Amino acid sequence: MSFALSNVLAGVAASIPSPPVSYIDIPIFDFSFRIHYYALCIITGIILAVLITNHRLTKRGAERWVVIDIAIIAVPLAIIAARIFHVLTHPGFYFGPDKNIWAVFYIWEGGIAIYGALIGGAVGAWLGCKWTGIRFWTFADALAPGLLLAQAIGRFGNWFNHELFGLPTDLPWGLEIESTNPAFPPGLAEGTLFHPTFLYEVVWNGLGVIFLLWIGRRLRLQWGKLFALYLIWYGAGRIVWESIRIDPSEIYLGLRTNVWAAIIGVVIGIAILIVQSRRHPGLEPSAYMPGREYKNPDVESQDNLSDFVDVSEPPVDGSVAGATATSTAPTS
Repeated sequence: MSFALSNVLAGVAASIPSPPVSYIDIPIFDFSFRIHYYALCIITGIILAVLITNHRLTKRGAERWVVIDIAIIAVPLAIIAARIFHVLTHPGFYFGPDKNIWAVFYIWEGGIAIYGALIGGAVGAWLGCKWTGIRFWTFADALAPGLLLAQAIGRFGNWFNHELFGLPTDLPWGLEIESTNPAFPPGLAEGTLFHPTFLYEVVWNGLGVIFLLWIGRRLRLQWGKLFALYLIWYGAGRIVWESIRIDPSEIYLGLRTNVWAAIIGVVIGIAILIVQSRRHPGLEPSAYMPGREYKNPDVESQDNLSDFVDVSEPPVDGSVAGATATSTAPTS
């Protein structure tokens, strides 16, 4: 990425160039193995999200690397659902007399939808949490900042693929798109610049990570309330960026499919925040479900749990808040 970033810094006063290549070929004996930068961005985001979530779960008293047990279920389901959501909301890309239906499997060419990933990932996370004993909302709150960071990194994949740009602009940070690009609007002059929606979302998501980390620590948000703020923050930004994108999309009642998805995401986030604030005004008694607690060897006494346990709220099973027992969750 360094060559492209240096070009951006050198030419930012005039425009933002698109990377000259979207992949790298690695020769292996008589074969050439192609790696797409889009895939590298997605993988990098997933790895960082897992690392951040592991750190945050461990601070809550969870078993170290229990996130792996959840991720091996949630990540594949998230990717599959993200692709299905994209295909269903962009049927013109894949179905028709002049289309290659097998392209629905060409995920390396781009085309995964975050809202599909959220649906599939939520199902996988719920299953993983049932397996490990982690509270679902504890995991969701721990995941929220890392998930937003992963989305920011993933947007660089759209930059490398020269896709999902916005309306034409004469702003100094306009994005260069070659006129031979199939997504280049017909009738526009060669050299027309476009809003770099990938960059807008990178900046918005980056600010969101900082906000979530700050507000989560300051207000000690638990029971899914931090994840609710993630849905609201990301959805609010996505409504704006999606509204200025010019890539083809299904339109319903005058709005693009993903604008509707973002609006629904914001509404769900507000609903979770209201419901959980009323149902759970205190803090979670443990990161684990009742009876599934893990004895953290790094925690020497009950006093060490004071940072993340509300001892004033009795746990569901009637035991002393923060008390630990032998875990039934599998060891990673």
